[in-house]
Amino acid sequence: MQCGRRRFRLPLAIAAGIGATASVTLATWMISRSVAPPVMPTIASSPIADHISFGETILTPGKTTLIKQEAADQITAGNLSQAATLLETARRANPADPETLIYLNNIRIGANKTYTIGVAVPLATQPSTSTEVLRGVAQVQNEVNQSGGINGVKLKVAIATDNSDPELATQVAEAFAADSNLLGVVGHGTSDTTLAAGEVYQSQELVAISPVSSAVQLSGFSPYVFRTMPSDQAPAKHLSQYMVTRLKKHKAAIFFNSRSAYSRSLKDAFKDALFYNGKGQVVAEVDLSSPDFNPVDSVEEVIKQGADAMMLAPNQELFDRTLLVVDANQNRLPLLAGDAFYLPKTLQVGGKAVLGMILAVPTYQVEVDRSPFQKQAKLLWGDRVNWRTVLSYDATQALVGAIKRSPTRKGIRRSLADPKFSVMGALNRVSFSEKGDRPIELEIVKVTPARSGKKFEFRPISSDKQRSN
Repeated sequence: MQCGRRRFRLPLAIAAGIGATASVTLATWMISRSVAPPVMPTIASSPIADHISFGETILTPGKTTLIKQEAADQITAGNLSQAATLLETARRANPADPETLIYLNNIRIGANKTYTIGVAVPLATQPSTSTEVLRGVAQVQNEVNQSGGINGVKLKVAIATDNSDPELATQVAEAFAADSNLLGVVGHGTSDTTLAAGEVYQSQELVAISPVSSAVQLSGFSPYVFRTMPSDQAPAKHLSQYMVTRLKKHKAAIFFNSRSAYSRSLKDAFKDALFYNGKGQVVAEVDLSSPDFNPVDSVEEVIKQGADAMMLAPNQELFDRTLLVVDANQNRLPLLAGDAFYLPKTLQVGGKAVLGMILAVPTYQVEVDRSPFQKQAKLLWGDRVNWRTVLSYDATQALVGAIKRSPTRKGIRRSLADPKFSVMGALNRVSFSEKGDRPIELEIVKVTPARSGKKFEFRPISSDKQRSN
């Protein structure tokens, strides 16, 4: 269910040169003196127009303050000076909200020429993780526009919500692709929706860079689909090696969600890694989504089947159910897990039951907290950011770098596919392999007693840092 009214395309206007540091009074005066033509009428007339917004619809559930909603209403009515003032007020009241900053920066562009991109996330179903992704996009837009734009042209962003629904994601992709003014997409928010939308992007020759989709099927899936998140094949390989060589365990039970492409992908990749390694095997596969699933009975059963380790591969949908498995295990079998478990909630809720858990995570997940990027992000948002913001920032910077080279859809794809293409991301440089994957380092981390005031922490095992493609 979407917040705000059904959207209509309307003129946006503001004189050139108004940056984020300009005073509200000057911005309001200049907005009121310009009239812009309608922008992107194809999206405005789409059957799912209320799922896509440049500012005239509030898409973030639970974030609709009266001021923010009034700003959207003023945009719809064409009263842009009032809308700018209201969005400034809304941002001061809640600086951590990226939707507000994106809409404010869109208004500031006005009638000037723009380069436009879209970002697609599951706002209605996963508002927290979607907000983390939107922060990365918003931060790049803010930096680009404050510095004068891409070769002097400001960046405009359309936000879309696909609600984690592959069918809706396909419709969002069709709406994005139908408008020739839109040059690229950051998204989507799950492997299932990226795979579904990717078919449209392939047929319509529109680039999409997913910041958080890791399914193995996406490697080489389409010359128009890239990602800044590594394939599940990499963590699966490192976890299987750790299980056999360091834990000296050889028989794994895997807990996964058969309804999730990500979960199935990680499960299959781990199973293949053990098989090709020749020193381990999967003795049980337990579907967390089964109607008769029982965590206590499931753990007892896999132990009876001879499992000496458990691999946890849920997606966010069934994360809490997997924590019940962890509790039922009570440290009897060593735990291995995908990066879905790299969350404060794992430590807070799992407690002693997750002690010793082994995860294979990209190094940026470990390094972001002590990076200069974290300090910059905290100044902008008034809050710390995590790895999803890092990856969406990197995806957006890659699009910006490609637009700077050649601001056409085909030119952007050629640039991203060029082996020499590279841009600086939040922590490291961003480039892509011929399969659209990003070469990245992974690191093994372990849940240990904390050295600080916290009870538990993820501690890197530095010697287990590996390079992945």
